[in-house]
Amino acid sequence: MLGLFNKKAKTLLGIDIGSTSVKLLELSRQGDRYRVEAYAIEPLPTGAVVEKNIAELEGVGLALARVLVKAKTGLKNVAVAVAGSAVITKTIDMQAGLSDDEMETRLKIEADQYIPYSLDEVAIDFDVQGASARNPERVNVLLAACRKENVEVLEAALTLAGLTARVVDVEAYAVERSFGVLASGLAASGEGLTVALVDIGATMTTLSVLHCGRIIYSREQLFGGRQLNEEIQRRYGLSVEQADLAKKNGGLPSDYVNEVLQPFREALVQQVSRSLQLFFASGHSKTVDHILLAGGTASVPGLERLIEQQLNTPTRIANPFSDMVLGGKVDGVALANDAPALMIACGLALRSFD
Repeated sequence: MLGLFNKKAKTLLGIDIGSTSVKLLELSRQGDRYRVEAYAIEPLPTGAVVEKNIAELEGVGLALARVLVKAKTGLKNVAVAVAGSAVITKTIDMQAGLSDDEMETRLKIEADQYIPYSLDEVAIDFDVQGASARNPERVNVLLAACRKENVEVLEAALTLAGLTARVVDVEAYAVERSFGVLASGLAASGEGLTVALVDIGATMTTLSVLHCGRIIYSREQLFGGRQLNEEIQRRYGLSVEQADLAKKNGGLPSDYVNEVLQPFREALVQQVSRSLQLFFASGHSKTVDHILLAGGTASVPGLERLIEQQLNTPTRIANPFSDMVLGGKVDGVALANDAPALMIACGLALRSFD
């Protein structure tokens, strides 16, 4: 069975393999507070990961080796995640009181009703969610499955860097876990809130709407920070690397803000607005209480304020580390800047404490 819901594990590195970079995070716990022991982000070669699928195994493996050195961590056991689009989930009810082995045996027999692949091709796992509301003698069981090749390619990339996958999670569950450590900062209590988490990556923007800390709606769009980089390249005749550095460090011509950055921000607001309208039309809710911005593009100057003004909803940049203690080798300013891009890595690192 796949390690989606885990059995007890020792301290794990949370590693998020994105489309343009690898993010690594190591956490420990002191009493009731978490401590950031190490983190690092390492760029990936262009085209190494395409639409969340590893296309160049060696390139990803080398990036993993570099990020490990950069973080200065001695840990080798890892929690990684597969994209939600690669995972099939189904809640089924089963007889209460079964042991894990008995439940696993029955699920393997029944799984072909719910999974459109041969069982030889998939990795599956399950988690008991609690008693059935309709019958106290039954329990709700969450079944999760993905193709083995999605797991095997992750394991192969980690192996190239001398790492071992102890847990293979789902990105959405990692996001929920990260949200749990920052929800209390949204109000006197994070309970009962409906929050739109907008993860703006390089090529993909993902809207996840959480109610009471659980994702109730998710939608992906092919739009991200790469559009801004490409416009900088085109307009100013820069290479990919030059455009990325200029965007981060400044030094672009005076017309950059009005002619390039502002149109990108407005297009991004339109994407967020459109995604929210589709969520409202789905019937779950007509409003959201907060908007959280995550992903590497969330820190684009002025984006937070523009979204709040145009969508009339309190908006902030996600930082799951705001209430955490920082270890001696962690640069607090750098971590705060990178925090929005580390939501998945944080959720994976938190698997150490399940």
